[in-house]
Amino acid sequence: MADTKLAQTDPKAALWKQLGKLRAGMLGVEGSGQHMQPMSHHCDEGAAKLWFLTKRSTDLFRAIGPSSTAHFCIIAHDEDFHACLSGPIAEEMDRAKLDEMWNPVVAAWFEGKDDPDLVMVSLKLRSAAIWASTSSTARFAYEIAKANVTDSDPDVGVHNVVTFA
Repeated sequence: MADTKLAQTDPKAALWKQLGKLRAGMLGVEGSGQHMQPMSHHCDEGAAKLWFLTKRSTDLFRAIGPSSTAHFCIIAHDEDFHACLSGPIAEEMDRAKLDEMWNPVVAAWFEGKDDPDLVMVSLKLRSAAIWASTSSTARFAYEIAKANVTDSDPDVGVHNVVTFA
């Protein structure tokens, strides 16, 4: 359940909270002409980064150039929180982060941490748009009924834009 109060008062905290609950989102490189693709992420809140592991041979990695920007989109499991994050994306090898990210699921895709096709990619967050909505069906029904009677927009959630330094 999305915390609409947190999304209103501290949207950055709401975003990190939701990112921490999710296993994956959709990642795409601007201007590549490619569709976004599902990718597992690793949060680095202190650095305002998301980390991804992929193979050098993938279209996604080959689409990343020296000044590429990417978008990463998430939808919470209960569909009451949505976000689109953006910022510069680049290859960035960090052995400590790799050790932190390594697990049996990751290991299934690679021939170990020294696999020459393994590449780490970081998305340095510049901004994010978030939407948090009520999961209460009673509140939703009330807001829809009120909007139809008063000819106003229903108030079912919060939209905020977050910028990162």
